[in-house]
Amino acid sequence: MFVSGLVSVALFIAATGVSGYTVTSNNKNVRVKENEGADLTCSHSADFGSNPRVEWKFKDPKGSQAYVVFNGKLTSPYANRVTMYGDNLRFTKVTRKDNGVYDCEVSGSSSGQFGEVRVTLTVLVPPSQPLCRIPSSVTTGKSALLSCHDNDGSPSPKYRWFKNNILLPPEPSKIAAFRNATYKLNADNGNLEFPAASKADSGQYSCEAFNDAGPPQRCRAVKMEVRDLNTGGIVAGVIVALLLLALLGFGIWYAHKKGYLPKKTESKPKPSVVYQPTSVYGGDDDDGEFKQKSSFVV
Repeated sequence: MFVSGLVSVALFIAATGVSGYTVTSNNKNVRVKENEGADLTCSHSADFGSNPRVEWKFKDPKGSQAYVVFNGKLTSPYANRVTMYGDNLRFTKVTRKDNGVYDCEVSGSSSGQFGEVRVTLTVLVPPSQPLCRIPSSVTTGKSALLSCHDNDGSPSPKYRWFKNNILLPPEPSKIAAFRNATYKLNADNGNLEFPAASKADSGQYSCEAFNDAGPPQRCRAVKMEVRDLNTGGIVAGVIVALLLLALLGFGIWYAHKKGYLPKKTESKPKPSVVYQPTSVYGGDDDDGEFKQKSSFVV
């Protein structure tokens, strides 16, 4: 029975490719406050041989990658604040820039086998007072966007909005008191949007950023007022503009009539050309010979 069991295991390994090459960590989700130390652990089975190659890679939340350990040595950005003990990493002090995932990769020096384990490091930073953008005036029926954002909190904060110091539910249709509300709230990016604002949406608005690293922070409340379009004011403005144009036209006409404006220069008639023959008897400058002379007097 025992022998047949071993044969079955051997056949399973041969069929599936599963072997004893394993890479593990005793803590795959490390959470630590900023400026404190942290350990990232990695261990592997003996199948990789006596001298396996171990490397650590880091990827930040934006997708940028870098080596922490390459070819058995710490890279320069980490050498002054990270030490290796065995295949593990020890940070003397972490910052929010260390947020991300760390992959411990192990490859056998002679067997050619490969394995890896991923460790997530979350540096805990409480949120700061968020930056809120709230319009003070909105026209009835027009869209309005209120935004809220915090750059400091880690993990990335979520957001909640308050109107007149009352918490707005993320899904108003599920709450009886807010069933007629038309706003859209995104708790992940902090946007509060009114597709078509109504007078009922007027009020004092404020936003709060929160995570599990510390107390929440709220921005100063700002009043948003929803007003009807002032058609009377627009009509009055058009009338005033027309009156000004009429007054300007009358002023130009009156100034022209009184002669205050320069008149157009009257065109002078062109002088006539007169042909005047010279005397056949000559003049003081005659040299005694008969010469026909003529001139044009203008």
